Amino acid sequence: MTRDPGAQPERTRLAWRRTTLSFALVVALAGRGVATAEGARGAGALLVAATALLWVAFLALAHHRIRTLTAHRQPPPVGATVPAATAVVAATALCAAALLADPW
Repeated sequence: MTRDPGAQPERTRLAWRRTTLSFALVVALAGRGVATAEGARGAGALLVAATALLWVAFLALAHHRIRTLTAHRQPPPVGATVPAATAVVAATALCAAALLADPW
């Protein structure tokens, strides 16, 4: 089965890039929220730092997936990239829940 040369691979690459950009915005807003809160504590800063590290991990996963999509003539296997990206997003959601649970 050969790969369809249509717009679908390009849409997939754009979706990964768009998701990475949205993730960066989440990290920036979380940092702003902790920085501007009165009585901000170190735990909030640590959670934002953890979220930033998770964004870097997601960025690496997205870059790997985009390169894989570009390199294959056939649809590439999902492999470990998509489950790992899902785990990173879930960990970020836990950080967000912790940030929201304790008013900074």
